[in-house]
Amino acid sequence: MISSIVVGIDGSDAAGRALEMACSFAKQFGAALHICHTPREETVTYAAEAISGFYVGPNPAEHELLREAAQKIVEAGRAYAVEQEITKTSTHIGHGDPARDLLERAEAVHADLIVTGRRGLGDLGALVLGSISHQVSKHASCACLTVP
Repeated sequence: MISSIVVGIDGSDAAGRALEMACSFAKQFGAALHICHTPREETVTYAAEAISGFYVGPNPAEHELLREAAQKIVEAGRAYAVEQEITKTSTHIGHGDPARDLLERAEAVHADLIVTGRRGLGDLGALVLGSISHQVSKHASCACLTVP
């Protein structure tokens, strides 16, 4: 039986499909749904550098923008879950490595299932470290579902 599900979202289409699947399972099993997002500074920095053509290092304004964007992402996830009539939801905004954060959250809530999208917005880091979904499935102590 599945009683606790952690889903990682980042605003990408793949994460949206992961959220849909996680909601479907949560509804089917009456499970608690834990919606998690870990903002990645390098994604924002890389995009800013590509647009401007010069180095854009982390700064307080960027941190505030990341926090605001993260809040919007998890609140949109919660709103979708409510639309799907999922009554037991929580949100979590992490920091640092998204895979590690998802794994730690899954342990903290005694998750039976972790759901992630196959490809999200962190593709740049995946070239070096491997995808988040791969790292999660490699190290999780519960079942994992990677949604295309």
